[in-house]
Amino acid sequence: LNVRSFFWKKKIFAESLKMVVELDTRDSEIENGAPIAVEERICNPALNLDARQLELKGYVGFSNLPQQLIEKIKKRGCTFNIMCVGETGIGKSTLMESLFNQSFELDPCSHELNTVELRERNFEVEERDILLKLALVETAGFGDQMDKENSVRVIVDYLNNKYEMYLQEELRVKRNLRLYHDTRIHACLYFISPTGHGLKALDVYAMKQLGNKVNVIPVIAKADTISKEELKRFKCKILEEIRSNDIQIYHFPEDDSNAAEENAVFNSVVPFAVVGSTDFVKKGDQLVRARQYPWGIVEVENEDHCDFLKLRAALIRVNIAHLLERTHTLLYEKYRCVRLKELGVKDGDIGPGMMQAYKMVYIPFKRKSELLAQVQSTESEVRERFVQKIKAKELELKEKEREIQEKMETQNREFQLEMQRLDEKCRQVDKEIMDFEHAKQQFLLTKTKKK
Repeated sequence: LNVRSFFWKKKIFAESLKMVVELDTRDSEIENGAPIAVEERICNPALNLDARQLELKGYVGFSNLPQQLIEKIKKRGCTFNIMCVGETGIGKSTLMESLFNQSFELDPCSHELNTVELRERNFEVEERDILLKLALVETAGFGDQMDKENSVRVIVDYLNNKYEMYLQEELRVKRNLRLYHDTRIHACLYFISPTGHGLKALDVYAMKQLGNKVNVIPVIAKADTISKEELKRFKCKILEEIRSNDIQIYHFPEDDSNAAEENAVFNSVVPFAVVGSTDFVKKGDQLVRARQYPWGIVEVENEDHCDFLKLRAALIRVNIAHLLERTHTLLYEKYRCVRLKELGVKDGDIGPGMMQAYKMVYIPFKRKSELLAQVQSTESEVRERFVQKIKAKELELKEKEREIQEKMETQNREFQLEMQRLDEKCRQVDKEIMDFEHAKQQFLLTKTKKK
């Protein structure tokens, strides 16, 4: 019954999609002056261009739709996943703590990692009764290896894996996307070193590879290390290299009248020159988040000092919904289209074709999960046996050490006693020698007197 329901839903979806395509085709014909039949107007309300505008005479209730959506979001919460890509020590963790005004206690990265490690931490942040399920993904060790391409490949594989997990959930016969925890990355902050000389070869390659997979937002880290004039030239140089290398970065949408002006400002300052800090400095009667220098302070939340406030507004306050939507409707759909073609699914496949795709994707993944669980279980058993052997060996070594210690103490006591006996004999021999010498002197003296 569930399989039949699945196929029936797929059929309805395909027919609806076909109707939408026909409507789009008909719309283009209308724009070109093609006549519309009366029957077509009646059958397709979307083509009824002469729809009457009616005024309600009383309250109906559909105006509560926005409030219903808000209540639903309040109940379920909102998921937002951010990835930070940049060299070790460039300030990724510090900027995240500054953005959300929270201490996430992220582990520091090491320069000695053999490969890039993607460290994912999940948090829940609440603001005005809205729960944000936040995931921060940090690329530890990025740029520290000799093989730069492999560093980027690890990140791309991670992004593809998240899309694959979502696709597997979509292709399940019994799927529940409403309860599925979305782990797809919605925004990628790419940290550029403030060298003042443009993008590095690694930056160009990485941003070019990531631009097709995720919403890339370039930021200039530690912008307080270069002057304002150098910063302007640096930004122009970066934008020029982005255009010349055909790198796709996230463009804040300007087609929405509610946010067009703000997003135009945000687009004009990309890449954002940011400064992060975990310290608070007293300025007048208030504490401000800033970096303290011998010559003064650099305020993180001061637009005259850096673009931090613009980045926070652009990323969170204004465009978080668009980032979520673009990730799902554009970036994920690109991946989904390519994967379904690889699985042999063609346009219009609603039955055996989709079931075959389900078998090719979900069943191997399930088998892989089972094997992974088996490997982890075996690894745990081996580790437990190894720990037990280590503990047994430690006990054995401690017992031998105790025996050796006792033997040494016994030998030391015997040695001390033997030394005492030898000392006593030495004293007796010395006394006998002295007595002999004294007797000898007395004998010689007596002999001399007789003569």
